[in-house]
Amino acid sequence: MRAILSVSDKTGLLEFARGLTARGVQLVSTGGTANTLSGAGLPVMNVSDVTGFPEMMDGRVKTLHPRIHGGILARRHRADDLKAIASQGIEPVDLVVVNLYPFAHAAANADASFDELVEQIDIGGPSLLRAAGKNFRDVLVVVDPADYPAVLDALSRNGGPSLAFRFDLMKKAFAHTAAFDALIAKTMETVAVREGEFVRGRPTEERKTLRYGENPHQPAEWIRSGPAAAAWQVHQGKELSYTNLLDLDAAARIALEFTEPAGVVIKHTNPCGVATGATIAEAYVRARDADALSAFGGIVGVNRAIDVDTARAIASTFIEAVIAPAIDDQARPILATKPNLRVVTAPFDVLRRTEWFDLRSMLGGTLRQASDAVTEARAPWPPAAAASDPDDRTAAHIRVVTRRQPTPDEWTALRFAWRVCAHVKSNAVIFTAADRTLAVGAGQMSRVDAVKVAVMKAGDAREPVSLKGSVAASDAFFPFRDGLDAIAAAGATAVVQPGGSVRDAEVIAAADEYGLTMVFTGRRHFRH
Repeated sequence: MRAILSVSDKTGLLEFARGLTARGVQLVSTGGTANTLSGAGLPVMNVSDVTGFPEMMDGRVKTLHPRIHGGILARRHRADDLKAIASQGIEPVDLVVVNLYPFAHAAANADASFDELVEQIDIGGPSLLRAAGKNFRDVLVVVDPADYPAVLDALSRNGGPSLAFRFDLMKKAFAHTAAFDALIAKTMETVAVREGEFVRGRPTEERKTLRYGENPHQPAEWIRSGPAAAAWQVHQGKELSYTNLLDLDAAARIALEFTEPAGVVIKHTNPCGVATGATIAEAYVRARDADALSAFGGIVGVNRAIDVDTARAIASTFIEAVIAPAIDDQARPILATKPNLRVVTAPFDVLRRTEWFDLRSMLGGTLRQASDAVTEARAPWPPAAAASDPDDRTAAHIRVVTRRQPTPDEWTALRFAWRVCAHVKSNAVIFTAADRTLAVGAGQMSRVDAVKVAVMKAGDAREPVSLKGSVAASDAFFPFRDGLDAIAAAGATAVVQPGGSVRDAEVIAAADEYGLTMVFTGRRHFRH
């Protein structure tokens, strides 16, 4: 098998490429992607070695060649197609892994010039995706890193990927290229030609009046702007409210932290349940059941298309709204049995790769900050090697500060907990297993209180939850050892926190007293 990989978003790339190599897949790549793969010691053939032509014009031309597209478009059941490529020495391509240039990032940057925008218009990428999508029966086409694990699983199955799986990936690929082109068109509408110069104006805004704000006496609007905003689609249900949108945003942000199937249930912008699973239905049910009492009337986010099983699970209880990247056609009638359920889709692949900013009003102006990102958890834990850039907050900067090292299962659980904890209102302490939240202590005035709330939630659940053997995560450092004492008393065996307190040594010593293992990340994740 031969795969072509050319991605701007390199999330999960190396792990995926290693999985392909282990399955005997030959890797063909371009430019920066090829450098990343070869730098990690993976065998990779450059596209120029396949085409016989070097990349030209600063990479503008590299994959637009019959030796590439002939290998993608050849229909395996057509003897004449196979004869045609064989006569030209062209090898078939079985897998195309492409996500497009970061045009959305450039468009979101008000300081980016028109020429900088133009250079982020991808040509070869959409051509590869459209070719692979057209020949989806024979060629797997992958645009979203979240699909990498499922692709590897499908390649390992007897008989290989199913036709339905191939078709789902094809639909996602065309949605990806459509959203990319739509964003280009919308962005160009903001550009004017003045005296021979291209001048960018303000992005167009779409305003929708909401029923009211947080309370009925507060007027409110939904101002849709920026990359992917127009691609939010409301498919059914009651009119969205201000609080619905805040909670849908919170659900999507957490779901986007995961590449494996993940489900989220939100109440008042805090997660009451987060889980992963082998399927998206399993992930959602685990998330819902993590705090079934609080999940009633909650807002749901899932990072896979809503399939029949997930739709049935969502429709089985009272849920206010759900957000997902897509909805399977067979799932729509099931969701429609709950006519008040608000069902929203958004382009998760675009949202994941776009740099966002948070805006908040205050008495005296507006605050603006770059959105938080848990970049240090994007690679598997523990880190494989130290990063070369000391300012690169990746998993390579994670360090164990106690005498006891985490077990493999604890590493998995700590990484899960850290990704979730960053999205809980401060002060936050949460307890989790490797694949689900167990108890969430959110928005307390002290970390001890946050632990107490989490323990109370675990004990008061419809089916009380034991925290013995769990892991705990704190969004900021422990200023005193009392927070760590409370975590140990609750039954946790491992803790992840940023570190950085003047009393770190005291807290580390306490962890060692209890035989806990503790990991410092070096990065705080307050959420106000």
